[in-house]
Amino acid sequence: MNKSLGVIAVVLLSLWAGWRQPVAPVVAAKRLPNFVVIFADDLGYGDVGVYGAQGYETPNLDRLAKEGVRFTDFYAAQAVCSASRAALLTGCYPNRIGIRGALDHTAKYGINDNEQTIAEVLKPRGYATAIFGKWHLGHHPQFLPTHHGFDEYFGLPYSNDMWPHHPVTKNYYPDVPLIEGDKVIQLDPDQTKLTTQYTERAVSFIERNKDKPFFLYVPHSMPHVPLHVSDKFKGKTARGLYGDVIAELDWSVGEILAALKRNGLDDNTLVIFTSDNGPWLEYGDHAGSRGNLRGSKGTAFEGGVREPFLARWPGRIPAGAVVKRPAMTIDLLPTLAKLAGAALPKDRLLDGRDIWPLLTARKNAKEPHDAFYFFWGGELHAVRSGKWKLHLPHPWRDVPELGRGGQPGRTRQAQIELSLFDLEADSSETTNVAARHPEVVTQLMVYVERARTDLGDTLVKREGKNVRPAGTLKTNP
Repeated sequence: MNKSLGVIAVVLLSLWAGWRQPVAPVVAAKRLPNFVVIFADDLGYGDVGVYGAQGYETPNLDRLAKEGVRFTDFYAAQAVCSASRAALLTGCYPNRIGIRGALDHTAKYGINDNEQTIAEVLKPRGYATAIFGKWHLGHHPQFLPTHHGFDEYFGLPYSNDMWPHHPVTKNYYPDVPLIEGDKVIQLDPDQTKLTTQYTERAVSFIERNKDKPFFLYVPHSMPHVPLHVSDKFKGKTARGLYGDVIAELDWSVGEILAALKRNGLDDNTLVIFTSDNGPWLEYGDHAGSRGNLRGSKGTAFEGGVREPFLARWPGRIPAGAVVKRPAMTIDLLPTLAKLAGAALPKDRLLDGRDIWPLLTARKNAKEPHDAFYFFWGGELHAVRSGKWKLHLPHPWRDVPELGRGGQPGRTRQAQIELSLFDLEADSSETTNVAARHPEVVTQLMVYVERARTDLGDTLVKREGKNVRPAGTLKTNP
């Protein structure tokens, strides 16, 4: 009897001890990554230190390259403002979703409600989302960012030169509006403050959302003309006003990086920097550098569409990596979605592909695209596949005379014949090798026909079979 009681006592003591033992904490689910996309306006390929900038320094942008990856052949989808931004945010060629050119205050259309932006793709995963800067996908409330997945918006709805002081079309534009949410809070704001204001908002957003995943989009108004810089950077560089503006943009990048570090978010945040198109060359000393490339904003030459691209994510992206394979802004949406475990829309065509293997400089990473298309408006001007780029016969805007002091120079319409360029040997697109490589021309023409069937080409009066309309204004503003 006593022995039995002893056994029972031991069992009870064991059970009590197990109950008293602290339960091992449940391992917290891995935090979703944060994303910061910084998008300059009209920044040239040669405007960043690691890409050859002269007359000023860009230590914070260079730091992105030193601590992350630099692409040598990264592209905007089209060399103009609205089209380029539509591609970045939707993962589609702008021609697929009906956004071409640069929308102004008269536009009665914008991004369609049926399209999904990066912000809308990430929202179901619990992301806080914000945009501080230039939108340019429609200025009426229904088209503004807060109606397309963004929790917060502060900035200009279109380009900063769409104001009464435009050097060519004076008094055509009304005062440019500064918008918060979907309300105009000021007309003709002091543009010298814009870069600082966007930066301060970005830093505040990071601090307020440090405990949740976030997508922060900072599409700067600069260095689009008219150039404006704050007093703290005015006269600070040997490059003049343009260099001062870039120095302030570089400062802005540094402030964002510092905020991530200060809030313990460095190792869980992918930071990307690129631009919407190449320099607006006719503005001369108020325009950027295309480096050794041909063409500029408004053209399908490399100077118009090839952009600086830097990405940093400590521990995930190898430091100091250089990637020479081509990629495009359309690839960001599917890449960020994959990293966040977010579902892509399945009821429509997307053009972008996941480029995470390229971002991480994986040794044998394959190019996810067999071809890239370069349109101007509805005209298909060029196609790139691998190292080859084929220009179709088309008109283009040449700049024989540069402007000064904020006044544009002279432009003329030039014409290019069917031309094939080897971009590995001739990134300046100077030597037409079509006659030497007819088999390459034949292959690239297959891609041209595919693009014309899919997206259309007004140069040859072809309508695309898989294009979707832009959003139209539902009510009078």
